[in-house]
Amino acid sequence: MTWTIWLIGALVLISAGVASAYLPRLRAHADRKRAAWATATAAIAAAGVSRDACTADVPEARRLLAEAEALSGGPAAARVATELAERADPLWREARDG
Repeated sequence: MTWTIWLIGALVLISAGVASAYLPRLRAHADRKRAAWATATAAIAAAGVSRDACTADVPEARRLLAEAEALSGGPAAARVATELAERADPLWREARDG
């Protein structure tokens, strides 16, 4: 009977240690993901505004923006989406400005 109490106590201590080690990491990852996707959303919106302001059809920019909008996932995917949208935006601006 005594050994079960010790076993349960040891399991509780190990669980608490694991939780205290990984919970901050999980929160930090969630914060990085939120920040990266906020940046990506802003870049996609800026490219969308440039697309709407341009009367010409720019297939490469359209493809880049479609790829950026289709991505989902973690911070790495958000960085790729940001890069794609930022590459599409100047293409539409150049087409609009002539």
